[in-house]
Amino acid sequence: MIFNRKIFRLLYSILLLSAWLVSNNIHAQNKDGSSIEGKMAPEFTLPDLKGNLVSSESYKGSFLVLHIATTWCPFCNAEAPHLEQLKQDYKNKNVKVLVIDVKEPKELVQNKLKDRFNLTFPVLLDSDGSVAASFAPDNVLPDLARDEVMLASNILIDQEGKIQFFSLLDSQNFDAKLVKLKAELDELLAAE
Repeated sequence: MIFNRKIFRLLYSILLLSAWLVSNNIHAQNKDGSSIEGKMAPEFTLPDLKGNLVSSESYKGSFLVLHIATTWCPFCNAEAPHLEQLKQDYKNKNVKVLVIDVKEPKELVQNKLKDRFNLTFPVLLDSDGSVAASFAPDNVLPDLARDEVMLASNILIDQEGKIQFFSLLDSQNFDAKLVKLKAELDELLAAE
């Protein structure tokens, strides 16, 4: 069983990589071709690792960096320490960070994500993938489940709840250090 799970994860990672190598020029857009940046972010309420319900509504008035992950995603794991560093670097600038883990049990997420990377910000559990799916552009990788499209995505939501930055996994231009996201965040903070 464990062997089959490892094979599945490996094949899934290869599928994601292959899909993005083929479609690396796809931008996060709606069906009509317009960018989802500037649109209102979907609202959500999810449990954290302690069982407390966390609502996106409670982050209005702050900038929110949202990362959608799984413990077995190598790209998510590469970004995790940089998300923690971002949290520390911007903590006095009204910037909050959340990770939404998709379809994994609490204990696994606690051990392989929160504890492994010493994350000091909330990690939320999207047990059915519905919140991750709510962020997925309709026209991107239509053969994948909507929650799978969102793995390793980074989203910057402004104080009013609008999406200001949205990056889907792009294996050719992978930005583990979150350089583009931080540049957009710095620009928004400078405009205040």
